[in-house]
Amino acid sequence: MNAITSSPALARARTRWLKGVAADGGRARGSTSLLLLDTGAAIGFATGLAGAVEAVPSIGAMLPWAALMALSGGARGTFAMLATRVGAAGAEHAKLRLRRRIVATSLHRAPGSTATTGTLMNAAVDEVDAIDGYVARFLPARQAGAVAPFLVLAATALASPVAAGILFATLVPFILVMALAGGAAADVSRQQFLALSRLSGRFADRIRALPVVLAFGAEDREAAALGRAADDLARRTMRVLRVAFVSSGALEFFAALSVALVAVYCGFNLLHLLPFPVPEQLDLGRALFVLALAPEFYAPMRRLAAAYHDKQSAETAAERLAALEGERQSPVATVPLPRAAPGIVFDAVTIRYPGEDTAAVSHFSLDIAPGETVALLGPSGSGKSSLLHLLLRLAPLSEGAVRVGGIALAETGGVATIAAWVGQSPLIIAGSIRENLLLACPKASPQDLTRVIHAAGLGPMLARRPLGLDSPIDARGGGLSGGERRRIALARALLKSAPLLLLDEPTAHLDAQAEARLIATICRARAGCTTLIATHSERLAAIANRVIRLGETA
Repeated sequence: MNAITSSPALARARTRWLKGVAADGGRARGSTSLLLLDTGAAIGFATGLAGAVEAVPSIGAMLPWAALMALSGGARGTFAMLATRVGAAGAEHAKLRLRRRIVATSLHRAPGSTATTGTLMNAAVDEVDAIDGYVARFLPARQAGAVAPFLVLAATALASPVAAGILFATLVPFILVMALAGGAAADVSRQQFLALSRLSGRFADRIRALPVVLAFGAEDREAAALGRAADDLARRTMRVLRVAFVSSGALEFFAALSVALVAVYCGFNLLHLLPFPVPEQLDLGRALFVLALAPEFYAPMRRLAAAYHDKQSAETAAERLAALEGERQSPVATVPLPRAAPGIVFDAVTIRYPGEDTAAVSHFSLDIAPGETVALLGPSGSGKSSLLHLLLRLAPLSEGAVRVGGIALAETGGVATIAAWVGQSPLIIAGSIRENLLLACPKASPQDLTRVIHAAGLGPMLARRPLGLDSPIDARGGGLSGGERRRIALARALLKSAPLLLLDEPTAHLDAQAEARLIATICRARAGCTTLIATHSERLAAIANRVIRLGETA
């Protein structure tokens, strides 16, 4: 998967992509509005505090100001809580929409994509989750940070233009420090996120391949490799934390320094000890008002700085997710295929996978009549499976044309809607045998199940199991022989009642007796279907109307 580079044009494209994702949440503006209301409540609290202190000699006069202070304080807590909740809800909605897009992209990638199962799982789970902080915290903080300080500055200027000028003057170095801290954090954050993504993908791939790892005694080697990757991730995470601590310390220093300057000015002004003339003389109320508001001037920017790491993580995830979405096949207007057994024509077809110098299939032509059974016989690498994958749009058509039922394959979007498929490694899901069969037709009746069980020869296997169809099996098909797994796949294919039957090495790795029984089952199942079989087996090929022999290379 190629990541988006950091050139200005592509950085802008990445930002637009992120904004589009955030717009799916639809609640960033609501959270921003609540943060601005929080700033307004802070101004109200400062007003109540100043008024209450000035009115201390009179309890009656102090009560309204105290009430304003209490009301504003309660409002601040309420607005902050609601802003967090609204932001989190918007982020959850945006992630749900994005995760659906990524899963759909994973299922409709262009043929030849190099993304592994672990990479796709990590993209759909961890990398989508990296968008959470961007939508829930960073976007509202950035939008509020562009307005809230100036609201505070305007309120401060009403009480003390000089104090407002001090705050404004200290804003420039504060922004410079934020920019420098952000730049320093960007690279280390990106490297840490990429290391996390690689580790997650590798771990998922090794779990998926665990039987092979154990069979070859490679568990110690793989565990050591994962340990090294985890240590590298830990080192990168510590770099991120170091940069975050240093940048946070610098930001806090400048914020505290700015507040201190305002406090010194107010104190010396009240005591008439300023060494230079100023066009104002503060009273206690205005001085307290300014002092109470000074920290609020920097609060939105400190909130933004705290969420900056969320931005970096989201941008790194956006590079990978946008690149993954770029691998999705463009939707095409599809022409529905007839439900009758179709004829299939391969006309000078060439299949070349991306990144490969040689073609998997070159200039292959074949005309299959409706209802005919054709066996593609040849050694590994001759292109048998690629031709079946081409019909399912799992392999790229580089040259030539394919027509199914007289309709160009490019206009159909593939034959999946009318095809029953049995692959080399039948898919088994964790659950019961019944659930595995019903993948093809969830609403199948008990009579339909009985029919395909008999047709696929599953009766003897089910009779040996106390729970029959409800017998549990794990995702690896534990407890099932190779022939039984293939019979389940074949029964599932028959349950679809499709007019096109595609079989990819259905008898591979079976002993002679099991192969003979499965061949007899396939011979019955192909009735009324156009059938295309890719196989090494001469015995299976013998049931076909025609045998097409492919060479060492296609």
